[in-house]
Amino acid sequence: MTSSTMTIEAPRSVIMAVIADFGAYPRGASGVRDAEGLQAGPGGLADRGGFTIDAGVVKDSYLLRYTWNGDEGVRWDLAERGTAISEMSGAYVLAEVGGATKVTYELAVGLAIPMIGMLKRRAEKTIIDTALTGLRSRAEKIAGEGDAR
Repeated sequence: MTSSTMTIEAPRSVIMAVIADFGAYPRGASGVRDAEGLQAGPGGLADRGGFTIDAGVVKDSYLLRYTWNGDEGVRWDLAERGTAISEMSGAYVLAEVGGATKVTYELAVGLAIPMIGMLKRRAEKTIIDTALTGLRSRAEKIAGEGDAR
């Protein structure tokens, strides 16, 4: 499992709303071509999410299963594998820090194609860093719009 942490100048509720907005993923997460929340569960949050990715050598579609924990975070695991993605689990864990939120993103990906461990961890780190940067950009923009009202 690879993880990284970033502080975002937005409340947890805004960050969780951005995470739950699957339809916006293709605009903010490089490599994600399509994403949609499926089977809304309690609170209207998706129990499952379908993804289509094009990350250079890895092109695939797969389904993730989500477990939401209020504004404290979300965990996921692979519900239906694709042709290249054979395993996936991860989480966003959120902790309030003053008026900001400390966000930790954890990710483990298994591929059906052989890959050296160092390259796999580097790919996971790139995915995490890109996702956190996009999450920060969108959440801080939304939080800023709220301040301007």
